[in-house]
Amino acid sequence: MADGNGSSAAANAPTLNAMVQYTKDFSFENPNAPRSLGPQPQAPNISIQVNVNARQIAEADYEVELLLEGAAGEGNDTLFKFELNYAGIFRVLNIPESDMQPVVMIECPRLLFPFARQIVADAVRNGGFPPLYIDPIDFAGLYRQRMAQTAQAPTAQAQ
Repeated sequence: MADGNGSSAAANAPTLNAMVQYTKDFSFENPNAPRSLGPQPQAPNISIQVNVNARQIAEADYEVELLLEGAAGEGNDTLFKFELNYAGIFRVLNIPESDMQPVVMIECPRLLFPFARQIVADAVRNGGFPPLYIDPIDFAGLYRQRMAQTAQAPTAQAQ
């Protein structure tokens, strides 16, 4: 016997769908090649910066951008640099308004990250270096940090 409420409950279930993913912008620099491709006296200093941006583009659709910037080495000893802006369009349905921002700013970049990580690893390898596999990112922690900074900004401006 079919329950008439079952289809209604399924229709109202919270959903998050990745509609499309794409590279918006990508740059890889190997400024000191071929000199930089030889043996190095020590392991390079690797720095990576991560940022997430999102904007609503339709009633239930959001474009989320995952920005990864990194470099190995410093100054004249730079081995490589990269900048990747990897994005996706996500359809978010039946999520309470109070939970929308955390879903968009935590779950969407979490879904994008493995693909962006592979793009960086492949580019570094294709640049003549061992692939750079970026460690998993705590997007919930980044979100909390960003919210704390936003909460402090008006206080700092008022002083």
